[in-house]
Amino acid sequence: MITTSQLNAPALSFVGTLAASMTSARTLEELVRPLLELLQTVTGLESTYLTTIDQAAGFQYILFARNTRRLQIPEGLSVPWEGTLCKRALEEGLPYTDDVAHCWADSAPARALGIATYASTAVRTDDGTLYGTLCAASDERRPLADGAEQVLQMFSRLIAQQVERERLVQALRHANDTLAVSALTDATTQLPNRRALMDEMHRRLASLGAGQQALLVAFVDLDQFKAINDQYGHDAGDRFLVAIGSRLQGALRAGDFAARLGGDEFVVLASPPRADAGATLAALQSRL
Repeated sequence: MITTSQLNAPALSFVGTLAASMTSARTLEELVRPLLELLQTVTGLESTYLTTIDQAAGFQYILFARNTRRLQIPEGLSVPWEGTLCKRALEEGLPYTDDVAHCWADSAPARALGIATYASTAVRTDDGTLYGTLCAASDERRPLADGAEQVLQMFSRLIAQQVERERLVQALRHANDTLAVSALTDATTQLPNRRALMDEMHRRLASLGAGQQALLVAFVDLDQFKAINDQYGHDAGDRFLVAIGSRLQGALRAGDFAARLGGDEFVVLASPPRADAGATLAALQSRL
C-alpha cells in the first residue's frame, strides 16, 4: 500500500486535483476540463481533447479541448468519422504512436491539424456503446510518459460514468415530467382531469380578490350517454367522449379552460373582465 507520506509533491498535487474535480463536478464539462489539464501533465503532450462520435451520421466532434503552444485542436470541430486517427487507433489496437505520418500517412485530419504524436482511448458507456474518445496529441515526436496509457483509461472510465449519470438524470427528469402531466390528464380524452380542474379553480378564485376579473363556470353533462355504452359498447363510448372533448376544446377562447370532471361530466372555465361577464357568458353558452 502507498501511504501519503510516500507520495512526492507532484503526485500529491495530481491526486488532489483529481479528487477535487471528481467531487465538485456537476456536469460533464466541469469534470472534463480539469482532467484535460491533468492529462497534459501526465502525457507531456500539449493538446488534450474529448470527442463524441455520431456513428449513424458518420461524424466525430471535438467536445472539449485544452491546447498549448502551436498545436490547436479547436472545440466544435466536426470531421468525418471515417479516416480519423481515433477510428484508426481503435481498429488497429494502437493507442499511441510518435510517428503519425508513417502509421497513418493517408489521414487528412492528421495532416490538416499537424499531429505528429498521438495517444487515445475509447470512452464507452456501461452497455459498451462507443461515446467518443479521450485523446492527447503533439505536433512534435514525443515519447509517452510511463503510466500515461493507464491514466488515459482511468480518465475515460470517469468520463463514461459522468455521461451515464447525466443520461440517468435526464431520463429521470423526463419520467418525472411525464408522470406530472399524466397525473393531471384524463387518460381517455387527454383533457385536464378533476385534479387539474380543482387546481385551476383554486388558482382562478385566488386571483379574483378585489380585481376586475369574473369567473364563469360551465357544467356540461351528456344526457343519456349511458345508452351509447349499453347499445354500442364502452369502446364506442370512449370514442364519443374523445370527440366531445375535442369539440369542447374547439369552443374555447384564449384563457378558457376545459376539463373532464369524470364519467360524462365536463367543466369549462372562463375569466373575462367583470364588465364583459354577461356578454362573455352568453357567447360561451352559445359556443358550447
